[in-house]
Amino acid sequence: MDLRIKRTRTSITNAFIELRSKKPLEKITVKELADAAFINKATFYQHYRDIYDLSESMETELINNIVRSIPHPDTLLDNPGRATLEISEAMMSQTALLQILFSGNRQTTMVDRLEQSIREQILKKHPEYENNLEKEILITFLIRGNFHAFFKHSPAHPKDTIEILAQYSANTGSDSCAAAG
Repeated sequence: MDLRIKRTRTSITNAFIELRSKKPLEKITVKELADAAFINKATFYQHYRDIYDLSESMETELINNIVRSIPHPDTLLDNPGRATLEISEAMMSQTALLQILFSGNRQTTMVDRLEQSIREQILKKHPEYENNLEKEILITFLIRGNFHAFFKHSPAHPKDTIEILAQYSANTGSDSCAAAG
């Protein structure tokens, strides 16, 4: 990628993060972003269709980075305790950016994307799980339940929260997987 393009995109994303940390996505204008990034609106439109396109691009990149940093995302059903630790640690490493990009009504989007991405990893390893209601419910339960508990309790007790979630996930996963057989 051309160095000028890279610098421009970095400037745009940095300005967006700064603005997004202060206000909802719906309140950010291209003009405001362009001014903060020290570019003109036409330059912005060379890179993105609108603010939502930029936001979606950054959200997708963040989710992909989180999932790539999970050593074994496909083991959620095989070893839910370990997978929960790995997922929680990957999210914790990106907490600040997650809280900015997925604040407010965007939080649901984040957990949807995370669940879908991890589900894809699991189905690559275990295609036989596709359309298995018990496995699908367990995936949803482990990801969404852990996600909400993690973000509710980790600010005050990050390490303890992760350990407790991993312990509960290991118990839930092994009981459920044995029952689902």
